[in-house]
Amino acid sequence: MLNRRILRIKVFKTLYGCELKENSSLAEAEAQFDASCEATRDLYLFMLGIVSPLTKIAAEKIEAARKKFNPTEEERNPNTRFADNALAKLLDEDPDFQKIFKKRKFFWEQYDLFLKKVFNSVSSKEYYSKYMQSETSSLKEDCRLFIRIFEEEFVDNPDLDGILEGMSIYWGEDLPYSLTYVCRTIEAMSKGARWSLPPLYLSEMKSGEGIEDDRAFARNLLRAAYLNYRKYYDMVSESVTNWDNDRIVATDMSIIILGLAEAVTFPTIPVKVTINEYVEITKYFGTPKSKIFVNGILDKLIQKMTDEGKVVKTGKGLL
Repeated sequence: MLNRRILRIKVFKTLYGCELKENSSLAEAEAQFDASCEATRDLYLFMLGIVSPLTKIAAEKIEAARKKFNPTEEERNPNTRFADNALAKLLDEDPDFQKIFKKRKFFWEQYDLFLKKVFNSVSSKEYYSKYMQSETSSLKEDCRLFIRIFEEEFVDNPDLDGILEGMSIYWGEDLPYSLTYVCRTIEAMSKGARWSLPPLYLSEMKSGEGIEDDRAFARNLLRAAYLNYRKYYDMVSESVTNWDNDRIVATDMSIIILGLAEAVTFPTIPVKVTINEYVEITKYFGTPKSKIFVNGILDKLIQKMTDEGKVVKTGKGLL
């Protein structure tokens, strides 16, 4: 599930958190990293679990309209297409999904006001109107609708952000990635696949020779950066002229240290890949000047370490 870019970001957050906290042990850092990884999959489960509660909101609204003292013709004979969607039924009847969802003690029902707000937003959209008016009905169409809902209703939703922040300290920035996997799951189910819990690391989803262990990659990266933090910190400080340490943005320092640790520790990862990955991370966690600064320092120091024999790459085209 988790690819290497996400793992690099999680290692960065862990390393940066250790520096802010101070005196954190390597064991504590590793435990924090593992918890962060598990949290992303938990968020995926939690968000996929909204399908049924959202469906029930529609069903309850239909039932309430039917019980009115003098319902209209439309209220007596409502369009129940969304309330009867096949995706919710599949998830409700899947013992594996229900078991793990309950084991995590996840419940959407306590957020009924949020669910009603989401349904009202969805039902006001043109894509929902076209879905409800379609003359055909199928699992594929139901899944297509929910993919649209996940794509449009939850990112940058302040109400959802508040819910997630209250549930886990790790969920704040994991939502887009988790929603991507929710949509992939729904797409697979639309083609007849049964739900299954995705492996935590992307390498576990692949087969064949030469597949490198992503968990080992991340753990080794964290250890290399943690154990050599002071050495790399001093290297960065000495290489920057006209700057004192206090003027180097803390996030930039952690990103650069990770880049140096990766260049030294993983001989099969090309230098260009390493530099590009950490420059990319600056777009989310750095300042407007971080991209140029991190790129320049990493390029300079990795070249110096290569000349000194401290960075050695194996294979063609790895420098």
